[in-house]
Amino acid sequence: MKESLLDIICCPLDKAELELEVHEREGEEILEGSLTCTDCGETYPIEDGIPNLLPPDMREAA
Repeated sequence: MKESLLDIICCPLDKAELELEVHEREGEEILEGSLTCTDCGETYPIEDGIPNLLPPDMREAA
């Protein structure tokens, strides 16, 4: 995912802003990391460059 995506996405639970934490980057592409809601604190993973913005109860169990 590109960091500029933060301008248009928000927390699916309460529509608050998301804070980015990068674990792995390749050029401008964020490959691994997480997005954390600034309001409710829920964390959404970024895996293989794809943010998983499904609510926690809808995510696959790891």
